[in-house]
Formats: sequence, C-alpha cells, structure tokens
Amino acid sequence: MSSPPTAPPEAAAPESEGRPPRQSAARRVLAFLRNTWRGLTSMRTALILLFLLALAALPGALLPQRSLNQQLVDQYFTDYPTLAPILDKGGFFDVFATPWFAAIYLLLMISLIGCLVPRNLDFARAMRSDPVATPRNLARLPHHATATLDEAPDAVLARVRTLLGGNRFRAWQRAERDEPGGARTVSAEKGRLREAGNLVFHLSLVGLLVGLALGKLFGYEGQVIVLSGGSQFCNSSILGYDSFRAGLRVDGTELAPFCVRVDDFAADYLPNGQPDSYRAQIGYQTAEDVEAGDTTRWSSYDLRVNHPLRVDGARVYLLGHGYAPRFTVTWPDGQQRTGQIQWRPVDMTTMLSEGATKFERPGVTDPAQRQNSQLAVTGLFAPTSSGGQIITSVYPDLRNPQVAVDVLRGDLGLDDGRGQSIFSVDQAQVDSGALTRVARANLLPGESLTLDDGTQVRFDDVTPWVSLQVSHDPGQETVLIFAILLLAGLGVSLAVKRRRFWVRVVPAGDGRTEVRLGGLARTDQAGYGEEFDRLRAAVLGAANESHPPPEPSDPIHRPESSGTPETGEPTGPTDRGDT
Repeated sequence: MSSPPTAPPEAAAPESEGRPPRQSAARRVLAFLRNTWRGLTSMRTALILLFLLALAALPGALLPQRSLNQQLVDQYFTDYPTLAPILDKGGFFDVFATPWFAAIYLLLMISLIGCLVPRNLDFARAMRSDPVATPRNLARLPHHATATLDEAPDAVLARVRTLLGGNRFRAWQRAERDEPGGARTVSAEKGRLREAGNLVFHLSLVGLLVGLALGKLFGYEGQVIVLSGGSQFCNSSILGYDSFRAGLRVDGTELAPFCVRVDDFAADYLPNGQPDSYRAQIGYQTAEDVEAGDTTRWSSYDLRVNHPLRVDGARVYLLGHGYAPRFTVTWPDGQQRTGQIQWRPVDMTTMLSEGATKFERPGVTDPAQRQNSQLAVTGLFAPTSSGGQIITSVYPDLRNPQVAVDVLRGDLGLDDGRGQSIFSVDQAQVDSGALTRVARANLLPGESLTLDDGTQVRFDDVTPWVSLQVSHDPGQETVLIFAILLLAGLGVSLAVKRRRFWVRVVPAGDGRTEVRLGGLARTDQAGYGEEFDRLRAAVLGAANESHPPPEPSDPIHRPESSGTPETGEPTGPTDRGDT
C-alpha cells in the first residue's frame, strides 16, 4: 500500500516565518526592569512623588497624632465614633510612622538620586565643552541681524572680543571657529550656572531628606515635669521621663547623662490673663561634670520659650507650667506624710487645675488594713479663686490660691500591678465601693480639715512646676546646611538667565565685511531682547541692517557638529523626564 504524496520541502513554510523572534524570559524581565528604572528615575516621577509626600503629610497636620497628644486622639474617637476607627486602620493618627508614608519617602529618595546622578555627569561634561557651534542660518533664530561694514574682518572680530568680555561672557564661554570660504564665527554663551543652581536645589532636597532620616534613626525626644525650687532631672535613662519617644536606633541606654535643676520660675501675664512670657532660672551640669562626680559645679541659664538650653548635643525646651499643691496628712497616732505632685491644668486661660495626691498610712503591715487606710486628696485648684462656694479661677497667677478637695479613703488599687494616672484615681475602685469619699471642703493655704477618725489633712502651700522637653537630633545641622543650600540653589536658578550669542564674519571684498548676528535664550525670559539690541548696536553701529538671503542661496556651510542645523542644539535622546 502506497503512502500519500507529500508536499515538497519548499512548500512547507515554517509557522514563525514573518514573525519577530520571541525574546527569552530573562530578556523580557531585564527590559521590564530597565523601563521601570527609567520611569522611576525621571524628574517627572520625582515631582509626582514630592507632591504625594506633601499630600500624605496633610493628615499629620490636620488630624491629632498619637506621638504628639494621645488625649486629642482619644477625644477625636469620642467626637467621631464612626469615622475614627476607619481612619485609625489607615494609620492616619500616626501618619509619619506608617508603611505607606515610608514607601513614598524611600521612592522619592531613589527617584531623586537616580535622576540627579546622570544630570550631574552631563553638567560636568557640558561645563568642560565649548559653546555650541554657530548655526548655519542665523536668520531662523528669534533674534538676528545682518549688516555690511566698511571694516576688515580682523577689526570686527577684535571689537566683538572686547564687547563680549565687557558683557561678562567669560573666556571659557567663548569659542572662535573657521568656516569654508574664509568666514570666521564666534560662539558665546553665559548662564550655565543656572543649571548648577537647579542641581544644587535638587541635591539639597536629597540632603534634607537624609538629615531628617538621621534624626528619625538616631534622635529622641522626651518630656518631663520638674517642680520649681531646686528639683532636679538627669538625662541618665528613659525612666526619668514622663513620656519618651526614641528613634529607631535608640534604646535609651546611651543617653548623655547631663542634669538640670529648676531653681525658680516666673510668668508674666497680660491683664486679660493671656501669658506674656515664661522664664525659668535653671542650673545644669554637663555629662563631663556628672561623670567627674563634681556635684557642686552648676552652670546657670535663663530658660525661656523658644530659647532652649543646648548641652551635650541636646536641646532643653521650656514648654509650659502648672501648679503642684502640697498637702500634709497627720494620722491620729501623730505620724505625718507630706505629698506634693503636679496637678493638670484644665483651663489654660485661668490655669484651673485638677489632680490627685495619694497617701499610704505609715507603719501598716497588714495587707487588708493597708488597703483600707489609703487616702487620696482630689479636686480642683484655682491660683486666683473667685471666693465662692464653687471654686473657679479668674486669673492664672498665684494671687488667691484655693483648693476644693474630696478626700477618698480605701483601696486606691496601687498594689494590683496596673498602672494608673497620677492626675486621678481609678474610677473602677470608686464604682466598686472600694474607695469612698469621707470629706469635702474648700481650703486656703494653711487651712485643714479633720476626718471622722481624727485624721487631719492640711493644705500647706503650692509650688509651680515646669514642663521640659529634651530633644536630641543629630541631623539638625545637616538639615540647616542643606536648607540654606536649597534656598541658594533656588535663587541662582531663578536669577541667572542662560542665553547664547553668535557672530559670523564673512569677507565681502574691497576691505568690507558682512556681519551676521544671532541670539537665543534657553528659556522664555524677558530682557534678552534688550540685551541683544545692545550687542547688535555695539557690533554693527549705525550700519543699515538687512535680512540674510534665503537658506538655499546661503553659500556658507557650518562645520559638522552634534547639534541641529538651525539652532545648534544637541541631538539625540535627551528626554529623561526633565522639566
């Protein structure tokens, strides 16, 4: 049995004929990565990311942040119970620590560095290169002129050199070239520093980001309340702070151990109660003094708002102040305990404050008896009381101090292992009946009240306290330097005008010279037309001007160059997204 006939080999064309060869998977991946990198490192992408960074920072300015004020965040949850949880899931109450904000930040860094490095290399090459050769047809330029002078070419060229030197066209910004037919050209350019200012601006932006990153990594910030009258605070560990926010690379074990002592505090107020100035007389010891063990050597400093103390790479700010009433409890057996702790202002205009001063009866070892004998003096403090039955404050200064106190007795919950606020008692203890009110009174300094078991509670006096903030930012100097450079670069890029000026001198015979001029501004700026007119008048004088012949009849051919025939601009791919 014979097999069916088959087509000749040339009749069976391969299926892939006429199709481009398929790239390998590795080449496709490399092409994708290359295109992605080009898009990421374009200036257009950098500007978009910069806009996104500013947009992403808006919630940090409009919404309360946990790192700054947890109480405002809690109040926001109370005011907006539906919206607040949704915002919290997106990290809008801690914007600057969210992964999406960090992603924008890092992408901006990569984009800026990736697009600035090639631009710096191009700028370095451009600074070493000669000005662009004279275009073949100067009549196509926005500014041009032509005239025939009764002078020799050398005399015209000498005047052009002198003129350009007087108009700040530096020697390295000028170049002379010979052309066929005996023609000579002069190319001049100035304003290259404009690009330098632009690069300095963008590089300074990168430096700013680096400085901010250094502060986030190795900086820290802590707040502490210190009583006036000689109380001290030492920067030895994070345990001495009331609140502490450490950088990502700070664990609190290597803080500079300087100390601050608050000797006195004074505040000036306007008649309406608005604060005019805060001043704290402090003494401080540097880390070197502390490590040397010299406890008698204290340096004095007048600490004021916006005038921080700078010591050992840290800054100590005066944030605010308040009052700390002092109470003395005398038990029936004659034992006494004095307690003084800061009370929290609830009205910043009048400094009406609330708080809780807690006591434990000394000498009690039985756990049950100890829990039942604890005392808390809570209530309101008015630095200038109105004098009525209901305590209110009418002025923030200490003119008529008075407290309205509730004395609570029972179990304060100090031994259950849970932390509690120093400004209030545990409300759960009050609701359960473990803590009950046994007395209420309004007291002036020196007055006291007696409880049912004979215990006396006396209001002694009041001491101001100050709120201090210690900030350590190793990137502060870096940010300052690059901020100055950023403004300087921006000023240069806006003030410097980049323009070009060309002269072509063609011998016309009989000792005469045809002079052709052309000018071009790299950017649309006012003023170059007037400058070109001055240069034209200085070169051509009162000679009659005429337009050059059309391009086909122009016998002068420019030498080969890498620019376009009309303007001498560089050819080739130049789009990296630059603006």
